[in-house]
Amino acid sequence: MAEKEQSNYKVIADNRRARFDYFLENNTEAGIVLTGTEVKSLRQGRANIAESYVSIENGDELVLINADIPHYGFANRFNHEPRRHRKLLMHRREIARFMIAVQREGMTIVPTKLYFNDKGRVKVEIALAKGKKLHDKRETEAKRDWGREKARLLKDHG
Repeated sequence: MAEKEQSNYKVIADNRRARFDYFLENNTEAGIVLTGTEVKSLRQGRANIAESYVSIENGDELVLINADIPHYGFANRFNHEPRRHRKLLMHRREIARFMIAVQREGMTIVPTKLYFNDKGRVKVEIALAKGKKLHDKRETEAKRDWGREKARLLKDHG
């Protein structure tokens, strides 16, 4: 997505761990089915998608599993279950494309961001992911360290 387009979004949760553990491809925006107390809790900026993933259920539905949206403090007995399964909303064609990638190519569907769009709706950015091996993770870490070192050197001598 372009930076200009992204500026209207308020990011609630970012899954930085996914970038380290997986090769991410094909980012897509999906809607998510939430209850009122979940939305209120998200407006307070409280959510965690670090350990979550997307699964295919009932043959044609994508479901966000293990995403943690904590209880809303003022909801008392009408509160939601923090780690319940939440249905994702996408077009059938997009769901079919994700299903094919998971079944044939052995990929995983990982949520990368949870955010409010410019209309105030909660959206999830999901990506097809292929797991990294240990040596790939070391390579990623080495690149990141070299980038920091290079920035330090340029700052000191530049």
